[in-house]
Formats: sequence, C-alpha cells, structure tokens
Amino acid sequence: MASITIRNLDDQLKRQLRVRAAEHGRSMEEEAREILRQAVGASAVSRDLGQAIHRRFAAIGGVELELPERGPMRETPEF
Repeated sequence: MASITIRNLDDQLKRQLRVRAAEHGRSMEEEAREILRQAVGASAVSRDLGQAIHRRFAAIGGVELELPERGPMRETPEF
C-alpha cells in the first residue's frame, strides 16, 4: 500500500481530526483514510449527470416539464 505525508497541517485542524477520530473510535490515520475514501468516492459517484439530477429531485417527487410542440424537420442545408 502507498503512504503520503501531509506537511504544514494547522494545529487546530489536527486537534479536530483527533477529536473526530476519537468520536468514531478510530486512530487519526484511519480517520484520515476514511475522510479521503468518502471525498474521493463522492466525486466518482457524481460523474453520472443523469443520476445526480435524479437524486437531487427524487426527494420532492420529481419535476414535470412542459414540452413544446414539435414541428416538421428543417430542410438540410446545402453548402
């Protein structure tokens, strides 16, 4: 497995990570791994625009759009 080093981490941020890790019963390293898993995994899920739109409006029951009348197709342009 790979490893990374994070330099110049604010003391306050480190304290918050320690508290969050303790609340979840994990080490600071495991908590940081879990945060990274959630952050990176979320971006992979949102790549499907159709699913992202569906999730956004599913809670309110969807949205009905008025579709305009369709007319005849235009002639193909000649160049």
